[in-house]
Amino acid sequence: MRVIVVSNRLPITVRREGGEVRVERSSGGLATGLKAVHQRSGGVWVGWPGFAGAPADEHRADLEERYAALGVVPVTLSADEVEQYYERFCNGVVWPLLHGFPAQLPLEAPAPTLYEVVNQRFADAVVAQYQPGDVIWVHDYQLMRVPLLVRRALPGARIGFFLHVPFPDSDTFRILPARATLLEGVLAADLVGFHTAGYARHFSSSALHVLGAEAGPDGVTYEGHHTAVGVFPMGVDAHAFEARAASDEVAAQAAVFQPDASVRLLVGIDRLDYTKGIPRRLLAYERLLAEHPELWGRVRLVQVSVPSRTQVEAYAEYRTTVDSLVGRINGRFGTPSWAPVHYVYRNLSETEVVALYRAADVMVVTPIRDGMNLVAKEFVASRGDGRGVLVLSEFAGAASELAEAVHVNPYDIDGLSKALHRALEMSEDERATRMATLRHRVLSYDVAWWAEAFLERLQLTTTQQASVTPTPQRAREVTATVLRTAPALVLLLDYDGTLVPITDVPDLAKPDAEVLRLLTGLAARPATFVHVVSGRSRDSLERFLGKLPIGLHAEHGFWSRDAAGAWVSHHALDDAWRPRALEVLEDFAARTPGSLVEQKRSGLAFHYRMADREYGPRQANELKLHLASVFSNAPVEVLAGDQVVELRPHGAHKGQVVTRLREHVPADALFAAFGDDRTDEDLFKALPPGSVAVRVGGGSSVAPIRLSSVREVRAMLAALLAPPSS
Repeated sequence: MRVIVVSNRLPITVRREGGEVRVERSSGGLATGLKAVHQRSGGVWVGWPGFAGAPADEHRADLEERYAALGVVPVTLSADEVEQYYERFCNGVVWPLLHGFPAQLPLEAPAPTLYEVVNQRFADAVVAQYQPGDVIWVHDYQLMRVPLLVRRALPGARIGFFLHVPFPDSDTFRILPARATLLEGVLAADLVGFHTAGYARHFSSSALHVLGAEAGPDGVTYEGHHTAVGVFPMGVDAHAFEARAASDEVAAQAAVFQPDASVRLLVGIDRLDYTKGIPRRLLAYERLLAEHPELWGRVRLVQVSVPSRTQVEAYAEYRTTVDSLVGRINGRFGTPSWAPVHYVYRNLSETEVVALYRAADVMVVTPIRDGMNLVAKEFVASRGDGRGVLVLSEFAGAASELAEAVHVNPYDIDGLSKALHRALEMSEDERATRMATLRHRVLSYDVAWWAEAFLERLQLTTTQQASVTPTPQRAREVTATVLRTAPALVLLLDYDGTLVPITDVPDLAKPDAEVLRLLTGLAARPATFVHVVSGRSRDSLERFLGKLPIGLHAEHGFWSRDAAGAWVSHHALDDAWRPRALEVLEDFAARTPGSLVEQKRSGLAFHYRMADREYGPRQANELKLHLASVFSNAPVEVLAGDQVVELRPHGAHKGQVVTRLREHVPADALFAAFGDDRTDEDLFKALPPGSVAVRVGGGSSVAPIRLSSVREVRAMLAALLAPPSS
C-alpha cells in the first residue's frame, strides 16, 4: 500500500551554501512521525519546499534529482501566494479561529480565493501522482479543501485527513466566514482524525449546525458520503529522545544549564505565539516569587521563545508584552548574582533543547490553547532518570492523555502560581511515581503508533461508497441515452431537492426561469408525459406550476390533475383528527424556535429545517412518538421526511401515482422517476420492470442511479431536449 502524504511543508530543508543548493530532511514532529510510513510504503510526499517562486535555472536539475531521491513532490507558491494564502488567510484567519481567538481576526477577513487556488494546486499534484490502491493522507488547516478537490477527480480514492490544531466549539467556528467551504472540503475524506475526543465532538457538532449534516457516534454523513471521525493522539519519537538525553553530549550541556543543584530550574520552551500563554506564565512566576521570598536566589525560570511570524503585527505586540514582563520581574527581584528569568529569544539546537529537558526540575507547559503540544511528551521521553515534574495546561491536547502531570488552568494566575510551588516542593517519591506512569504512556504510544493506528483505521473504514456516491459519468450518459431513445417516456419528478434546491422556508422554493423552460420543453417533446409528484400542498403546486401543461400530484398523490384538468381527490377526506393534530403540532412549534406548521388540504406538516440542528431533531423525534401514540387508531399515518414530520391519510403515497398512470399511457412507455426523499421510495418500488429510478443525494435507496444535486438532475433532463447526434 503506497501512501501519498500531503502537507503544507515538505519534510525537507532547502539551503543555499555558496553556489550550491543543499536539500536535507527536516526533524519536525510530522516529518519524523511519517518518515517511516513514507519510506516503507514507497509513496510520495506532496508539499511546499519552503521558498517562494520556482528555483533558479542553474539549480533546477539538481533540485529535481534530489526531490526524486527523497520521494517528495514540490508544490510551487509565489511570494504573493505565500503572503495571501499562508500568512493572511491560514495564519491570520483560520489559525486564531480554530484556537478559539476570534478577537485576533482582522476587521475584514480576506476571502478564501487564493486558499482555493493553492489547495487546487496541491490536489492536482496528488492526482498526478496517484496510482490505484494508493492511500492519500492530507494534513492540517492549510489544506482543508484538498480532500474534496481530490475526491472530485478520484471518486474511489481512499482519503484521510488529520487536523493537528484544536477544533473549537460550533458557536466559535461559525464565526469563520468560510466555515461551510472548509467543512465541505474535510468531509470528502473517508476518515478525519483529531488529537482529542473534544475536538472530534466539536467538529461533528459544527458539521451538524453549519451544513445540516447527520452527526452520528462514529462519524458524519453529508450529501451521501459518510466520513468516519476518530481520535488519534499524536506521539513523539520517544525512544530517540530517550537515547539522545542519555548521551554524554547532552549530559555535559545539561550540567552547564544547571551547574548548581541548589538552584531549582523551571523551563518553558514555546514558539512566541499568543496561544502559548507565556505572559500568564510569567505573571504566575512573579506571584510565586512575591509570595515566597524564601525562593529568591534558589529558583530560576529559563524561558525559551522561538521567533514566530515576526512580520505579523499581533505577534510583534505579543513579543513586546513578553519582553516587558521579563524586564519587570528581573528588575523587581534580580540581584547582581541572580536573574529570576533567563530569557532566550532564538531557535535552540536539538542538543540544547534535550539538555534543558534533562536539567529541568519543573517543565512548565501552559498554553491557553494547543492542539497537542509535543514539548510535554518530549520532556517526559527525555527523563530516563525518572525525575522532573510536568506542569501542564488543561487546555493542551496532551492533557487528556498525561493525567499524572500537574494540571493547571492557565487563566488562573493564582492557581498556576500555587501549582508551580507544589511542583517545586513535591516529594521525590511522588515525582518518581508520576514520571514512571507518564513515561510508560509516552514510550508506548509514540509517533509510530499514531501513524500506524490512523492508517489501519483508514484501511478498515468502509464508506458505503457503492450505494451513496454519485453514479459515474459514463453510467449517467448511458442512462440519458436510454431515456432519450425510449419510444414513449413518462417522467415522474419530485419537486423540492430534485427540480429546485431545498429552502429553509418552503414557500421560498419558487421555480426559476430555467426549470420552467425545462419543464415546458419536456412537455412539448413527442411521446413524453411529464408529472411532478410531491408532498407539497395542492395550492403550492398550483401556484408554482399550475400554468404548465404537465401533470401535478400533490400531498403524496392524494390530489392529482392532468395537464389541463381540474384537481381530483383519490381518497375520502376524513379530517375529524385534524383539529387535535393541529393543536399538537402548533404546541411543538411554539416550543421549537425556528420550526413551523404547514397546513395542507389532506394533512399537516411540522417543518424544523430552521430550528437548532440538535434541538430540532430531538423535538421531531419526540413529536413522532407522541403522534404515533395519540393517533394510533385514526385514519392517518405519521411520516418522517427530510427535516419534516407529516400526518397524511392512510393509503396516500406516491407509489399510487404510478399505478394510476399505467392505465393511461402507451404500454411500451418507459417510466423514469427522480426523487431525493424517503417518501420517493414508495414511488421507486411501484415502478414497472425496465423503469429507471434516480436518487438525488445520499441515503439508502432502491434506486440504482445516483445524482448528487439539482444541477445534475437538470442537466440530465436537458439532455433529453438536445438534438440527436449525427
